[in-house]
Amino acid sequence: MSDNKNFRQNALDYHQLPKPGKLEIRATKPLANQKDLALAYSPGVAEACEEIASNANNVINYTARGNLVGVITNGSAVLGLGNIGALASKPVMEGKAVLFKKFANIDVFDIEINCDDTQEFINIVKSLEPTFGAINLEDIGAPACFEIERQLDSQMNIPVFHDDQHGTAIVVAAAIKNALFLTKRDIADIKLVSTGAGAAGIACLDLLVEMGVKIENITLCDRMGVVYQGRDNVNDKKAKYAQQTDARTLDDVITDTDLFLGLSSAGILTKEMVKKMAVKPIIMALANPDPEILPSDVKSVRGDAIIATGRSDYPNQVNNVLCFPFIFRAALDVGAKTINNAMKLACAEALANLAREAASAEVTLAYDGKNLVFGEEYLIPKPFDPRLLVALAPAIAKAAMESNNATRPIDNLDDYEINLKNFVYRSGFFMKSVFAQAQETPRKIVFAEGEDQRILQVTQDIIVEKIGYPILIGRPKVIAQRIEKLGLAIDIEKDIEICNPESDKRYKDYWQTYYTLCQRQGISPDAARHIIRTNNTAIASVMVRRGEADTMICGTYSQYRSHLKQIERVFQADHDEALLASMSMIILNEGAVFISDPYVNEDPTAEELVQITKMAAGKVRAFGIEPQVALISNSNFGNLSTKRARKMSKVVALLDEEDVNFTYEGEMHVDVAVDHVIRNRIFPHSRLKEKANLFVFSNAETALVAAHMLRSVANGLPVGPILLGLDNRQQKSAHIVTPSITARGLLNMSAYAIATTKI
Repeated sequence: MSDNKNFRQNALDYHQLPKPGKLEIRATKPLANQKDLALAYSPGVAEACEEIASNANNVINYTARGNLVGVITNGSAVLGLGNIGALASKPVMEGKAVLFKKFANIDVFDIEINCDDTQEFINIVKSLEPTFGAINLEDIGAPACFEIERQLDSQMNIPVFHDDQHGTAIVVAAAIKNALFLTKRDIADIKLVSTGAGAAGIACLDLLVEMGVKIENITLCDRMGVVYQGRDNVNDKKAKYAQQTDARTLDDVITDTDLFLGLSSAGILTKEMVKKMAVKPIIMALANPDPEILPSDVKSVRGDAIIATGRSDYPNQVNNVLCFPFIFRAALDVGAKTINNAMKLACAEALANLAREAASAEVTLAYDGKNLVFGEEYLIPKPFDPRLLVALAPAIAKAAMESNNATRPIDNLDDYEINLKNFVYRSGFFMKSVFAQAQETPRKIVFAEGEDQRILQVTQDIIVEKIGYPILIGRPKVIAQRIEKLGLAIDIEKDIEICNPESDKRYKDYWQTYYTLCQRQGISPDAARHIIRTNNTAIASVMVRRGEADTMICGTYSQYRSHLKQIERVFQADHDEALLASMSMIILNEGAVFISDPYVNEDPTAEELVQITKMAAGKVRAFGIEPQVALISNSNFGNLSTKRARKMSKVVALLDEEDVNFTYEGEMHVDVAVDHVIRNRIFPHSRLKEKANLFVFSNAETALVAAHMLRSVANGLPVGPILLGLDNRQQKSAHIVTPSITARGLLNMSAYAIATTKI
């Protein structure tokens, strides 16, 4: 009881605080002065209006319509709440809106219409066509929803999609497709019994028939029992599935059934009925919030059953969010006239295929490391699988084009897929050239923490992307067990090399190399033996130094400086004068910024900062970005004379004496570095004309705080840290990540390490 109260209060707080509701409207163009206002509204807006009036297709170019969906309801069938009315449905519609934005970057206006008259509702929605690029009908009760969608779909020139019907049908179709695959059934031969005679249930049956289920093999039941030929109170949608039969109840027809499809109410299917079903029965118990039968009850009588529900606390959740954002994304992008069966089938096929692929590192981490391996408890992907958009939208777009349903066909689907990846992985734009270079010159990359789950999953990504040859330091038995548990497609004998710190035959060579390099750093032979037996970072460093690997990644656990110590020992043994530093890349919605030096040099001198700045600027340029360097301080161009301000001022003076090929300025505050209006007012002769993108701080503590602030407060995506200076003298490289690194960040760092390693 207490938990329910807490959940209720948490839900209410979520919707109310810090401001009511779940979404807001923000301007996408500047509105900072009178000039902006004149362009945004009168008189400038007239120019855009005239362009659209002369050619209606221009509306895509000058307005947000091409990326705007209307989520529209009358509140007559809301979730498990029933007919609660338009006003009470608004929280649900706002929720749908933010899901569109989150998963597919689609903007939404939610519209709640206080209207129960079917024809009047149709007329209202139809009149809204100039506003939207597509319409998502939501939570409208049957049978009115059928007629509403039919008329709107035929009368409007934009896609109209009732998600409760077709979204559910698509996800159900994907789950069933994979369940049939696992049980080795032919879809044309299965016997299907359904207790879903509402909008979603009929849509599921219609799509399954499109996939190959024979109508004569389908028995439909509703609240009155079996839908049979000659029965009263059967509408046209149900009548299509009426059979010539003497059976009248669910219990009468369940014997030897291969597939039960429930979209009805709790408790409809009993244990005794499940016992009568065919071998390896497939049970889709999708009623919400309580299924037609609990999975535990099914398993108590049929251990061979495959089960799906609509709930997130059981395996195989059938959730419409697996479908609707991506089918609308594709429909908007190709200017689809409607969402046709070809697009629905393509979506179901792509969804089913994605589940058969090994789960990415991001997915596994998002679901607390659960074992997401295709099988009876993983028929369909999880909602937070970042691959969904990239896997589904191109397949749907292609189907729309091939079925002559696209008014704006996409010329190059490969480029389209890259654009989608750039949204999913905001680092994609900046990392594209890095991945391309890594694919051209794949290198051997050794991972010090080779047993780590993230490392194993990124190892698979490296193999799939063909960007390198992974070497894992770890126990082979443990690595093999974890690969199997994670369902990864890694062949230990062919795809990777393993260095076992407990028994590798190269142990003697490694400790002797380590001792030779470190003997004048206080390392005895016994210490060298111990370190090489127990410290994986030391082993990886030696492998790279000996030429058995080209680059290395370490740091997924323990402190940064403990890893740095081993790298410095091995790589700087004969280069004591070399300066190492670090740089973090943070991807923001506005672009990439670089922070130097958050990890290596606690309080560098002005001379060291000059070296660090030059190294960092070179790396920024390697990403295809022209460095705009800001030397950050608590002083603005000499208005304070603190110790750190004087140091940063000296850095500027020292840079002035050198022949550098990048723009720099300082010392200055961060706001001055990013806002040209403030900068011009304070120091109009600044060399920095653009917004700074490389921020050089006076010490590591300040730099680290800045990087964490951008990551946490501004929702920045970190790449790095990148270790600078090592490759200046060595023809190899090493990088130390942090334990909080994301899976995508780890893959990015691996690609960067491979691409920037010289041989």
